Amino acid sequence: MFDAIVIGGGPGGYVAAIRLSQLGKKVAIIEKENFGGTCTNKGCIPTKALLTSAHLYQEIVDKSSKMGILVDNVEYDLLKIMKHMEKSVTMSRKGIEFLMKKNKIEVFKATGKLKDNETVLLEETNEEIKGKNIILANGSVPVVFSPFDKIPGVWISDDVFKMEKFPKSLLIIGGGVIGVEFATFFSTFGVDVTIVELAEHILPFEDKDVAEEIKKVLKKKKVKIIEGTKIENIEKEDNYIAEINGEKFEFEKVLLAVGRKPNITEDILNLGIEVKRGVVTDKHMKTNIDNIYAVGDVRGEIMLAHVAMYEGIIAAHNIVGESKEMDYSAVPSIIFSNPEIASVGLKEKDIDKDKVNIWKFPVSANGRARTMDERVGFAKVIEEKETGKVLGVTVVSPNATDMIMEGVLAVKYQMTSHQVAEAIHPHPTLTETLLGAFEGKLTIHI
Repeated sequence: MFDAIVIGGGPGGYVAAIRLSQLGKKVAIIEKENFGGTCTNKGCIPTKALLTSAHLYQEIVDKSSKMGILVDNVEYDLLKIMKHMEKSVTMSRKGIEFLMKKNKIEVFKATGKLKDNETVLLEETNEEIKGKNIILANGSVPVVFSPFDKIPGVWISDDVFKMEKFPKSLLIIGGGVIGVEFATFFSTFGVDVTIVELAEHILPFEDKDVAEEIKKVLKKKKVKIIEGTKIENIEKEDNYIAEINGEKFEFEKVLLAVGRKPNITEDILNLGIEVKRGVVTDKHMKTNIDNIYAVGDVRGEIMLAHVAMYEGIIAAHNIVGESKEMDYSAVPSIIFSNPEIASVGLKEKDIDKDKVNIWKFPVSANGRARTMDERVGFAKVIEEKETGKVLGVTVVSPNATDMIMEGVLAVKYQMTSHQVAEAIHPHPTLTETLLGAFEGKLTIHI
């Protein structure tokens, strides 16, 4: 019998398995496809590989001649872009497979189904394995709904990674993280892109000023953005004919980018595990069945790889008898648009503005940004008026996804803006944009 069986080899599952092994437990992990889950194979890694190619191309086109670098006839090769993406995915996947061997984790390439609270059936071989504890890391699946599930050839994000040529025009349904990242990628290479978003503005989980900043950039790239609207009708003829606000528009391809939902399988329901939007757990990652835990997207809460990883670590430590609780107070959210977006903690839409100070500092006033010919973006800090404690940080800037860690630490450890600003920031760097926001009204423009 294993001390723990992990079902699913995505970020939550493989991290939990490694930590359990490091803590001296005998561990099995079951994965029916490839290690790394959605993030490595169909999400974070392939998307960011494509966007890295797009950002490099955009930099050369937009900046090279201004900076004295003479490049004639800049072209791209989609086949090589896709090969770069595939190599990134393969290397990431192989790294995880190596860690399974290094940590002596027994791997079963199969579909794992719960038989009872200690038994998992491997469907392909009809073999049963037993574990004192089970971690559900079943992940998620793309959301596809009517009428799009009945229209042939509509893309989900998975299909983009099999693309052999760019479409001339693309309708993206959904202006959230996935939609904006793909709009950034496709428009960079000249595809005529239209985003339709049901909410009041694109990036509906970010503040409106963030959305407005990204809209400016996308519109410069000729992306059409239609907000507060849904597709009234769509038909497939030679191309796709979509009815939007009473008008008909034609597109070569349609990408449904409205997010993902937990992968709740029948065996989970049959065993009596509590499910609402996803599998319900307490802060120890334990379900209503005492020895069964759940981590990552299958919970249907914060569906981010880095959250799944940390949940996996929390579950592992609780399985070995420690008492650790998950803390979601300082979860960073990142978007690889151009410029990038990163945020942590509370946002303006979440707060009583009479009880806070909101400090913003523009990228255009940052010395390092000027050397990079970057003007778009800002850093924003929300602090509690009474205490000066940092409640939230948002960054729209080149390298925002790396810079946000300063905000994560400030929010997690309840630092004041003054405490963060007292730390000497290197000059000239983009981090001084954050420094300017933390300094608030004391900001000196350099």
